[in-house]
Amino acid sequence: MKEALFYEKLDNEKVKCLLCPKHCVIAPGKSGFCRSRENTGGILYAVNYGQTASHPCLDPIEKKPLYHFYPGSLILSLGANSCNLACENCQNWTISQIDVKTIPVSPKELVALAKENNSLGLAYTYTEPFTWYEFILETAQLIKEAGLKNVIVTNGYVEEEPLKKLLPFIDALNIDIKSMDENFYKNICHAKLGPVLKATELANKTSHVELTNLVIPTLNDKKEDFEKLVNWISEKLGPDTPLHFSRYFPNYKMKIPPTDISSLELARKIAREKLNYVYIGNIADVSANTTYCPNCNNELIRRIGYTIRKIGLKEGKCVKCENKIAGIGL
Repeated sequence: MKEALFYEKLDNEKVKCLLCPKHCVIAPGKSGFCRSRENTGGILYAVNYGQTASHPCLDPIEKKPLYHFYPGSLILSLGANSCNLACENCQNWTISQIDVKTIPVSPKELVALAKENNSLGLAYTYTEPFTWYEFILETAQLIKEAGLKNVIVTNGYVEEEPLKKLLPFIDALNIDIKSMDENFYKNICHAKLGPVLKATELANKTSHVELTNLVIPTLNDKKEDFEKLVNWISEKLGPDTPLHFSRYFPNYKMKIPPTDISSLELARKIAREKLNYVYIGNIADVSANTTYCPNCNNELIRRIGYTIRKIGLKEGKCVKCENKIAGIGL
């Protein structure tokens, strides 16, 4: 355990956590919503510090998904046993929503392990990284000092101050924008939309950002849903921001049938009117996961599963028209 950052002491040994917008008020002997922060005698502790719910393993960077950040690389990945949302469709609920046995690990061990495996760096993923804040802050600094990269796959539900403190060490993020509807966040995720959009805009100023939108039938699959998301990305982040629409499958508490491919194709069609790089995940469609030049439509990177081929790309430019392609390490 380690004393938590970003909290306020209240009367009667209660504390108020200020890490995420939930602002849990926690009585002595109790934990916050995310289960990762516990009040002991009026002091808030990060009880998950140095504890991982998954053995560190090498993943393709495309699995995050990050398509415009050192494509073809492998990155050591791990996650905590906690989350500050409670999405009814959570695909990793067995390690995010319930307590499981964890494995102790230290920041220095992870740096050594990343080097031994010729990893691009470290990805904090699988569950919600920001509930592992103190551990990631320390580890990310060591990873950065070692000349490696830090990647966060997140729901974006974090307050501005802790985010700003961590961002100097974070090279890339995939942020899950679940819907542009406040009621969706309230009813399905038990959270609010506004803080996610604010965090995304902040991250986009300092780091490489890609977005994921899981398309769930009847909940966020209307034409208007896609248009609202695309318009916001285009206006606030820019048309070069990669967007991944992802196919939903029933999981955890949600039993809605899987997303129709036609809905995903509609989403991509709408998005490509304003965004330069739009993909569809969780389907076997090579063209929907291929990167094309937004200037001349030349095929640049072909993806079959997690296998990639750089076909029309050289030193970050299209070989046909020499247009600079958005991303890092292309």
